Amino acid sequence: MTPIRPIPPRGKSLPAIDPRPADAPVEAVVALGSNLGDTDATIDTAVREIRRLPLVDDVRVSRVFRTVALRPEGPDPDAPEFANAVAIVTTRLAPQILLGMLHAIEEEHGRIRTERWGDRTLDLDLIAYGDVTSDAERLLLPHPRAAERSFVLAPWLDVDPDAALPGRGRVADLLAALEDGA
Repeated sequence: MTPIRPIPPRGKSLPAIDPRPADAPVEAVVALGSNLGDTDATIDTAVREIRRLPLVDDVRVSRVFRTVALRPEGPDPDAPEFANAVAIVTTRLAPQILLGMLHAIEEEHGRIRTERWGDRTLDLDLIAYGDVTSDAERLLLPHPRAAERSFVLAPWLDVDPDAALPGRGRVADLLAALEDGA
């Protein structure tokens, strides 16, 4: 596994990050979610915008799954339901650059990062980037809560039946374990 050097918090000097493209394309897993506005149109537009990013060679997308909103205290059936999907993005962008571009797409859709569990126009999470691992505050790879989220695992399995979450195992097994515990 390829480690990534941590990015320090604001106000501290940044380590040198090589923004040049990787020698070979890498498959990155991006989770898409939306529960405000026209969620289907938002997901479709976000996928088109990801496809237009530089150094993105291919994007394969799951179908859209509908899920109840989650809050820290559990499911919230009174909140607008989420539309969730997963995109497998074949890219030569460095993970930090890809994540920055995903955040820019969120902002274009009115995303305001004020609370972790709130409703949102668009949420784009970088779930995995090849077999890269990182525990940097601003680049956690693989996503630390992906194995606990059926709204990530089910769409991921839909687009890639052989998917594996680095360090955690097969996505099908992770999803089955969640469903057994439900």
